[in-house]
Parts: sequence; structure tokens; C-alpha cells
Amino acid sequence: MSTKNKPTGAAVHYRVECSDLLAHLYTVTLTLEHPASAQTLRLPVWIPGSYMVREFSKHLQELQARQGGKPVALQQLDKCSWQAACQPGTALTLQYRVYALDNSVRTAWLDSARGFFNGTSLLLRAEGFEDQPHALEVVAPPQAPRWKLATGLTPHKVDRQGFGHYTAPDYHALVDCPVEMGEFWSGSFTARGVPHRFVVAGAAPGFDGERLLADTQKICEAQIDFWHANRSEKSSTSRTSDKGYRPIPFQSYTFLLNAVGDGYGGLEHRNSTALICQRADLPRKAPVLDAKTAAPAAPARSEGYTTLLGLISHEYFHSWNVKRLRPTEFTRYDYTQENYTELLWFFEGFTSYYDDLLLRRAGLIDDTAYLRLLNKTVNQLQQTPGRLVQSVAQASFDAWVKYYRVDENTPNATVSYYGKGALVALCLDLTLRAEGQHTLDEVMRALWLRCQAGPMAESDLLAVLQELSGRSWTREFKRWVHGTAELPLRELLERHGVAIHEEPAQLAQGLGLRVSESGGSIQIKTVLRGGAAELAGFAAGDEWLAVEVGKGSARSSWRLHKLDDLLLYAGGQPRVQALVSRDRRLLTLSLALPRGVRTWRLAAADKQKIGAWLNA
Repeated sequence: MSTKNKPTGAAVHYRVECSDLLAHLYTVTLTLEHPASAQTLRLPVWIPGSYMVREFSKHLQELQARQGGKPVALQQLDKCSWQAACQPGTALTLQYRVYALDNSVRTAWLDSARGFFNGTSLLLRAEGFEDQPHALEVVAPPQAPRWKLATGLTPHKVDRQGFGHYTAPDYHALVDCPVEMGEFWSGSFTARGVPHRFVVAGAAPGFDGERLLADTQKICEAQIDFWHANRSEKSSTSRTSDKGYRPIPFQSYTFLLNAVGDGYGGLEHRNSTALICQRADLPRKAPVLDAKTAAPAAPARSEGYTTLLGLISHEYFHSWNVKRLRPTEFTRYDYTQENYTELLWFFEGFTSYYDDLLLRRAGLIDDTAYLRLLNKTVNQLQQTPGRLVQSVAQASFDAWVKYYRVDENTPNATVSYYGKGALVALCLDLTLRAEGQHTLDEVMRALWLRCQAGPMAESDLLAVLQELSGRSWTREFKRWVHGTAELPLRELLERHGVAIHEEPAQLAQGLGLRVSESGGSIQIKTVLRGGAAELAGFAAGDEWLAVEVGKGSARSSWRLHKLDDLLLYAGGQPRVQALVSRDRRLLTLSLALPRGVRTWRLAAADKQKIGAWLNA
């Protein structure tokens, strides 16, 4: 690695080159100025925020080491670790390549149009040097002269397009700042004195960047005000604080959004986030009309765009809730294995409660839209039999083997710590409001101060709740968090002005099925526990071909092309014979058509009560 413009004081230096865009290969050169005599190097097996071991080392190849211009022997210790037989006192240089073709927010991507990487996928960790200053150089690919670079890392010496040298105080900060490269759109705004940058890759020509910036600014300001309601008049980026006050935890913030044909997700980082959304969900400019025609109104906000704003809100809220305030088990990440905690229901679930609520408080959705989003979460929980099998605390602990490894039995065996966690937050908030003058907002801010924006245990949450309300919340936690009892949603929602209308469930839910329909074929994906389909003998993987209705001379058979055909052909009969194909065998199953399976529809009954909850 060249010493020109190299940051001084950094113990570990990385140089990343987009060496082969067509083969999707990065070349990484790691220079360790003062290695140990038998220096160990490891690549993480997971990325914080995505709780599954992903074995990033499977994409690392051609690892070589040199010292003083001579080759150094490398011994592989395990799936993600190597040891260099080097001499202390002389710089050690390693070079390797990483294959990158995962178009997600979790790993790395490289092709002729775009580059993206998380440090956990590319940057070997030098054992013993993790807490020392690190430096990163990203080289502009000569075959893509119009590319730019965006990242939350601190620039040391970069060119106008963003390529060059960056610094980080340690390895943990370095790999917590993803890097985006390409011919992306970029815009900026300031929220409560903090500069924010928004980068969008892959947008269509009709993309309305100014609208995205304006709406995101409202989200950021609402969240800063939420967490720092009593902040002093000092500069928002000050690192000093008065007693009981903690400053905004970042000096700048970067949104990295990848717009694709089909995709959705996000991953939080300390002063940035990586997002992915459908290109069609981006806000669109008003159509251009001729000069004689009145100026068109801006297109209405689509459901997909509202979903994107909710994702932005969710990941930004994580800047406080999980990146700073975090489980005690995450005090220091172990990148070599699973890091277990029972608190994801709080860190993901409570964030899921506030992401849409703060859209409402930012004025981006109204009460009706908010209740529609809440309704979806409520019905998803009620339609998950696993809520009666596994507690949300257990689901948090099992995230490593269950949440990201969905199969046909997942809804029957587990519950989402996102969805149920959000509804636990709702129940706590509405109970606090019903019993006195306190809210969950106060609880969150009190936790932020109590834990000094750092590690937190469940006992801290219980202590804050008791301090504010004057009573113990152990009973509720035993039932709602560590048990499988139903949440008191109806009682609490109705008490706060929400009407609950029960309506017939959709046909698939009434049958206890989840299916996919394509080309006239109905494929059974999931059979829900206790439903009519399970009682009839359906199994995941079946293809539902036809039904027979009636008896004797009145019997008729019908080919099914979509599930909704069932009611047409059943003709009001309480039972049909279902013909399914399983492993190329034809089976006839006797299916009783269900009656009385209901779902909820939430509506505003008392706007004053709802406003008291949603506005503050």
C-alpha cells in the first residue's frame, strides 16, 4: 500500500480495489504495521443487525501474505481464521480477493453498474488490534470514471467523487459503515443542526428526489425531538452534556438506498443505514404538461412509498435503539459466532412500534392510515399459531436458527419478535396512559439516560417502568414477554378510542392455508396449526388440483385454477372433496369449509382519545 496520503497513527490499513467488475471481484490489501509473531486474522461470520451466521469467508479467495517482500506461510485455523507465521517488527501485508454478488444490505455487490460492501464481508480482523485506529482506502475503478462513493466513515483525504482515504477509531466502527459506489443520485438536508445525506442507486428517471428529502427530513426531526425532548440549547453535535442530557449521538448521517425491481429491507448502522426497496415504490415527479395546461398536482403517496418511509423511520430509530442503547450481551460483539439475547422483542419490536407512530407524528400519514398499518400487525399476530407455542423472549433468543430460516412450519412454531414486540410496546404504552399521566415515550427517554446510551438489561426496563408508574410490571412481563397469553389488545384499543369490527377472514386464512398461485396452479406453502386444511390432511408441498361437490348423480368435479374458485364450485355445500397431488400421487381429502373465522378491522371511534395517544 502506498504511503502517500495514508492516515498517520492507524495500526491497520486496508486498500480496496474494484479489480474485476465483470467477475464481481474486489481485491483487498491489508497492511499491519506491527504484527504479532504469529498473527491471527479472522473474517466475521455475521453482521450486527442481521442475526444469522452467514459464513462470509466462503467468498474469500487467493489469500497471500508477505513481509519484507518475502512470502509468509499462512495456516488456516478454522472456517474463518488464518495465522501468519511472521516476524514481529516488520510490516505484514496480506492480499486476497472477495467475490461479491449478493444484492442485499447484508454483504457485498460488484458489477459494471454499482459497487457496495459492508466491512464484515471484506475486511479481515487483525486479532489484538481491534481497538486501535484503522484506515481504509477505496480506489476508484478506472473502467468506471463516473462513479462516486458515499459512506458514513470519516474522510481523511478523498477526491471530489469520494474515493480515497477514510479513518475509523477501531475495527468495530470501520465495519459499521457500509460503502456505496456508482452513478447514484445524491441529495442532502439538515435536521436539527445535523447534516444528512441521502444516496439512491438504481432510480428511474421519474424519481422525485426532492420529495424524498423533504419527507425524510420530517422523519429525522420527529425522531430527534422524540429522543431529545429536553435537550439544551447547545450545539447538537457537542460532545459535552449537562446532567440528565445526552447529545444527538452522531455528527452526520447517511442513507444508502438501492432501488431494484423487487426487494425490501434495511440494516442499521451507527451513523448510516443501508436500504433496499422496489424501484416503483420511490416517489414520482408530477407529469410534465404543455405550457397552456395548469400545473399538475404531485402524485398521491402510494402504499409502497408509505412502506418505504416506514422502513426509513425504522432504521433511523435504531440509531438510538440498538446501536447505542443495546442488549448487555451486545456490549462487545463476538464476530466469530452467535451472540444470543432475549431482548430483540424490545430492540426490534419497540422500534417497529415507533416507526409508523412517528410517521404519524411527523404528519406523513393520518389517523386512518396509521390504524390501517396497526391493523395489519394485529392480524398478522392473530393469524400466527406460533404465538401460542413460543414466547417473544424465546423467539428473540432463537432468531439465529428460526427467524431468518423460514420454512413451511415457521408460523406454527414461532412468533415474530418484530410484530409481537411492537404490540407489547403498544400494550405498555396504552396501559401507562390509562393508569396515569405517563407514556412509553418517557420510558424510552428514561432508559436512554439510565443506561447512558449504552448496554441495557430487561431489569433496567422494569426499573424505569416502576419508577414512573409506582408499581411493578413483573406480572405483565411474565404473561406478555415470557409467556404465550393473548395480549389485551381489544380492551386497550377500545379504551383509547379505537373501534374493532370483526369481519370474515379471507378464504386462505379461513382454511388455515398459505398458498402461491401461478399459471393456474395452486401450491400449498404452509398449513396452519388447527385449521380446516390441517384437519383434512393437507401438507406443505401439495398441489391442489380440483374439487368434487355433492353425492351420487348430483356429484360434479371442477378443476381449480385459483383458490377463490373454491366457493364458486362449492355452491354453499359445507364439505368438498379436494383432489391434491403429492409426490406425483393423487389423494382425495375431505375438507369441511370453515364458518366463523374472523379478522379485525380497526377504525376511529373517538378522535379525541386517539389524538391524545397518537399526537404525543
